[in-house]
Amino acid sequence: MNRMENNKDTELIAFYNVENLFCPDIPRVHQLDPTASGLLNWDERKYQNKLFKIAHVFQLILESEKALPLVIGLSEVQGRKPLEDLVKLEPFNSKYEIAHYESMDERGVDVALLYDKTKIELLSSQPISYLFAVENKESEYYDTTRDVLFCKVKFLETIINVFVLHLPSKREKDINKPKRDYILKDLHEKVLTIKSTTQEAVIIMGDFNENPDEEMILNFNYDSDFNKILVNPSEELFKNEKFSTFHYKNGLLFDQMILSKDFFNSNYPLLFKEAKVFNHEKLSNWNRKFAGRPFRTYAGTRYLGGYSDHFPILTALLVNK
Repeated sequence: MNRMENNKDTELIAFYNVENLFCPDIPRVHQLDPTASGLLNWDERKYQNKLFKIAHVFQLILESEKALPLVIGLSEVQGRKPLEDLVKLEPFNSKYEIAHYESMDERGVDVALLYDKTKIELLSSQPISYLFAVENKESEYYDTTRDVLFCKVKFLETIINVFVLHLPSKREKDINKPKRDYILKDLHEKVLTIKSTTQEAVIIMGDFNENPDEEMILNFNYDSDFNKILVNPSEELFKNEKFSTFHYKNGLLFDQMILSKDFFNSNYPLLFKEAKVFNHEKLSNWNRKFAGRPFRTYAGTRYLGGYSDHFPILTALLVNK
């Protein structure tokens, strides 16, 4: 891993799918009782270990990159309490505020944004919710998914629109692909509206459950006249086989950060410098068979005690004085 250039004028943006950061389950009365987390024996000890592990990831980022991120997008968080417990730990030390809303997801899984309150001002935040009609022979009902979090933040008098997402998964022969298509099209319209009305910068970060070379992701970067309005540095990372997660033998880069072209304009206060997958060796699996893959918390129902089944991703921005 190459360290990003040590420069006091460099700021970081991060996204991390933290793999089920849930509060501990209430002890079950009967062995077959369902749990809120859906995990096996998710107790206080495992919860505290999980918090420590996620905080340690950012301690490693601090040691490696000589900075903590301005903003951190998170996915697979269940409720606000784990976030409140997390930001009390080192290296956060209560310096980070939280933007979070409870989603309608059936598992209660949310996205969130942590931001350094000494540098970032949160101007507004809101959830963007999606309902999908499902019809079968017996009835019609609505299916829910994770909200997209939309935040408007200010850094050094510069306003940035930040979207944090975790698109529906590829389970069951990718039954959710139409949902991902719909959400991306809706977000695309919102980005076009922002750019046409305010000219403010935009960052879309999250777990897209698609690789950067998929058509739906590539098309997201262009307007209706085929003008490129967004840049996805993850495309180059993926070509160079930099992966944030794995499925069987396949390396995947579902975790991506897409930027408006403002960050590539030499007159803009924040300039794109570098994107990377933070695949630090301490976050990797200890088993030689799975070397180079994230050291996850669970493998199926088996508790491993690791960090997450994803590596975090980072984008470095140069403060343009």
